[in-house]
Amino acid sequence: MDLTRPTCPDPYDLLPRVPSFTLTSPDFSDGDTLPSSATAEGGSRSPELHWSGFPAHTRSFLLTCFDPDAPTPSGYWHWCLVDLDASTTHVPAGIGSSDLSVEGASFHVKNDAGVWGFYGAAPPAGDRPHRYIFVVHALDVDTLNLDDEATPATVSFTALPHVLARASLTATYAAPMQEKEESEG
Repeated sequence: MDLTRPTCPDPYDLLPRVPSFTLTSPDFSDGDTLPSSATAEGGSRSPELHWSGFPAHTRSFLLTCFDPDAPTPSGYWHWCLVDLDASTTHVPAGIGSSDLSVEGASFHVKNDAGVWGFYGAAPPAGDRPHRYIFVVHALDVDTLNLDDEATPATVSFTALPHVLARASLTATYAAPMQEKEESEG
């Protein structure tokens, strides 16, 4: 299948502008290749993330990971962690494994893989590298008043008027090329 198509813009560039703050990871730097542990084939282990410099009046955070390069009309949501307490300034690696890993009232909503947690990168073989945009949104509310049946798109839509600032960190990943088996003649 020919997967040639235009490159989608960064979807956050299309949203209303808000101030930014800092998001980092000891697992990768902005623009780096996603570590293999954060791929579906490598175990779907969510990366460790740290943030700072957000507005002092932040009341909660929303954490997402989105692939705008998936060959779908709507991209692909890999992770959505809702209602993180305002005192949270990092998440350890692997926290995306389940709600048993998160503290307080925060919870995961089901991603596009049908998993309540983080689902690792899994672009189609032969496709160009995909971008995985990890975003922490600083919100002006304690809760979005949603439950785990909400979709990541609904969470993002509900959060939009409450976003005080946003921090992002982007990694890329392309599936290894599958070797073609040679037929014996």
